[in-house]
Amino acid sequence: MYLSVQLSYYPLSDDFKPAVREVVKCLQRQSELEVYPNRMSTQVFGEVDAVMAALGEVMKWSFETYGKAVFVANILEGDRRPDA
Repeated sequence: MYLSVQLSYYPLSDDFKPAVREVVKCLQRQSELEVYPNRMSTQVFGEVDAVMAALGEVMKWSFETYGKAVFVANILEGDRRPDA
């Protein structure tokens, strides 16, 4: 099963940009995922098990590293990247 995810990350700190950059880098290191950051959110594409595992890992890591934050995810099953 293939997932398309639109992920937004909002660290609850004044210096939020480094945290956002690091979360995106963590996702991009996952070779089984396609990750496309933009100014408003990050798009993540891949098989359901890989996507959900990566999201869980990056969320846990961000909470442990940067503290409180809000993640917002829109998840669509069964779709491929629009330009693929």
